[in-house]
Amino acid sequence: MTVRFAAAGRMSATFASLRYPNYRRWFIGQVLSLAGTWMQSVAQGWLVYQMTGSTLALGAITAAGTLPTLFFMLPAGAITDRVSKRRLMMITQVVMMISALLLAALTWLKVLQVWQIAVLACVSGIAQSFDAPARLALTPNLVEDRADLQNAIAMNAMMFNLARVAGPAIGGLVLASMGAAWCFLINGLSFLAVLIALAGMKLPGDVGNPPSNRRILAEIGDGLRYVWHQPVVRTLVALIGVTSIFGFSYSVLLPAYATEVLKVDAKGYGLLNAAVGIGALVGSLTVASLSRWKSKGVQLTVGSLAFPLALLMFAATRSYQLALLCLAGAGLSFVIQNATANTIIQLSAPDALRGRVMSVYTLFFFGSTPVGAMFAGAVAQRWNSTAAIVLGASVALAFALAVVFVVPAVRKAQF
Repeated sequence: MTVRFAAAGRMSATFASLRYPNYRRWFIGQVLSLAGTWMQSVAQGWLVYQMTGSTLALGAITAAGTLPTLFFMLPAGAITDRVSKRRLMMITQVVMMISALLLAALTWLKVLQVWQIAVLACVSGIAQSFDAPARLALTPNLVEDRADLQNAIAMNAMMFNLARVAGPAIGGLVLASMGAAWCFLINGLSFLAVLIALAGMKLPGDVGNPPSNRRILAEIGDGLRYVWHQPVVRTLVALIGVTSIFGFSYSVLLPAYATEVLKVDAKGYGLLNAAVGIGALVGSLTVASLSRWKSKGVQLTVGSLAFPLALLMFAATRSYQLALLCLAGAGLSFVIQNATANTIIQLSAPDALRGRVMSVYTLFFFGSTPVGAMFAGAVAQRWNSTAAIVLGASVALAFALAVVFVVPAVRKAQF
């Protein structure tokens, strides 16, 4: 009986954020919408590679979707701190929905060209630049007890990875049986889930900061100065940037790697993406269950070192089954690293600066993707996909080791 109550207590602690109605609505809406997004990502990468046969084109399309973050993310953070985050997100969700539906229509009409994919990816990237900091900064408004904020952040990672499990697996099946257009259509309709969730929330605290006469650039500067003068936050932002550029760039090459190295079809490619998602889901549950554990620095260090090691093992194998296991390990460790870094930064940032601080974090997380995409595509074009993955993972591992020894405050962080 004691064991049963202890297990129930652990389960309750792991899913503590779901006690709050606003967070429950958010969780369900986001899981459905993100699953659609992953379906589109799988179909889009496969379609581009089938149209062009070029790894460089894969990198270029990914860069087109993420390049806007370099220009819009920091202003978006300042705007997020000024306005209602919920209203801002409703606008961004509508823009991304229209983009997905246009992509579906062009595919069905058989007039889709690569440049059109790039333009629509860019439009979605602009919307994402405003959506991401608003989404991260909204999280504290969704739980009434700040003691559950760490759990909410971990649950955010869990919702992302629930979608990452379901989206690619379903996307691969839909792509193989019905075609890419259906993946794009389902993604477009999935944004309705988030819009319904946002409309149903009661968020009296989500009104933004008091009106300000200061220029946007001055407010951006406040966020940048805060990040720069906080050694742990500054190091975590840099770590996330390096991991995104050199480590996570493997995902750009996955369509080519699946076809050329592992010799699998669209269904097999979808399962590779799903393996990452399954590992990431386990990582999310792990972080959520450890949300009350204070040694966040140790947790972060384990994830930072394990992620590039899993990628090096993935690049070394030619067995599809072992590749699935390696990608699951990469997904697990990547989430441990990033969910923990997100938690530390969120808990460190003052409320008035949270949107701007999270915009810096998001800039390095998403904004570095164009660099990583072009790097991976160019190296793979010059040599091969395996060489690109090995080189990127090696750089990520070297930087993670440098953080361990050069900035000991990170591995000793307590929250």
